[in-house]
Amino acid sequence: MMLREKYLNPFTDFGFKKLFGSEPNKDLLIDFLNQLLPPRHQIQDLSFTRNEQLGASDIDRKAIFDLYCTSHSGERFIVEMQKAKQNYFKDRSLFYATFPIQEQAQRGDWDFKLAAVYLVGILDFVFAEDARDTEVCHRVELKDQENRVFYDKLTFIYLEMPKFNKTEAELETAFDKWLYVLKYLPALTDRPAKLQERIFAKLFEAAEIGKFNRDEMMQYEQSLKYYRDLKNVIDTAAVEGEQKGREEGREEGRKEGRKEGEASKAVEIARQLLRENLPLNLIARATSLSEDEIAALSRDSTPQDNPAG
Repeated sequence: MMLREKYLNPFTDFGFKKLFGSEPNKDLLIDFLNQLLPPRHQIQDLSFTRNEQLGASDIDRKAIFDLYCTSHSGERFIVEMQKAKQNYFKDRSLFYATFPIQEQAQRGDWDFKLAAVYLVGILDFVFAEDARDTEVCHRVELKDQENRVFYDKLTFIYLEMPKFNKTEAELETAFDKWLYVLKYLPALTDRPAKLQERIFAKLFEAAEIGKFNRDEMMQYEQSLKYYRDLKNVIDTAAVEGEQKGREEGREEGRKEGRKEGEASKAVEIARQLLRENLPLNLIARATSLSEDEIAALSRDSTPQDNPAG
């Protein structure tokens, strides 16, 4: 595979873990997560944890996270890069969040005090229910009927990346800059002037494909091929869906036209029968119009008195 891009695609499995899932680059993950977290949970340091989580017994389902890490103050972070829409993705997120909760259980006496759990989803799609709004970042917490936070130690943060459309000139915050990098990195040929901070200098160096060794290049090419194949399948399905929708729309239009033609024909027949002074009930039976509709036609057809007469 001939690669023309200078920088890797972070939405590939290899690219995402190359930038955020290795010990030498964990400062990139820390900086990124700190743009999403409240001040009380800002990360100073973290440790990567095994990303395969097993259930309580051998027959229980397991979960494999893209990234799973723990801060030195105990907070747990699951970070998922989701390339395509998935049925019940929110259900899956909730299921995943149960693992770092359960693993905090202690043997013997325990007061059930838990450390905070965050699940961060970086989405290369938009939830159907959010399609009409422009908000990129959605923060979800447990709240009561008065919209007050009931429990502040379980938070879901979703980034709907297709909604991010800022240009380089519009970048204002570190959060903006991170979203810009995530979305446009493969299309860039040099580090933008707005991204001159040390953390981005390190990111662009780690993302430069020309610096990969042979094994890394092979892994990236395979990961990129999978990503592109998946995108092609999704795009093809979307086009076919649009074509089917247009065809169904045309057929619906034809059906609607036939309905309108039949209704117009029924009205004309009713008017002719009214001129023959047939009873309303017989006209209704002949045209399928209601007697009220026929009576209205009768009134419309009755000549009005001439006021000047």
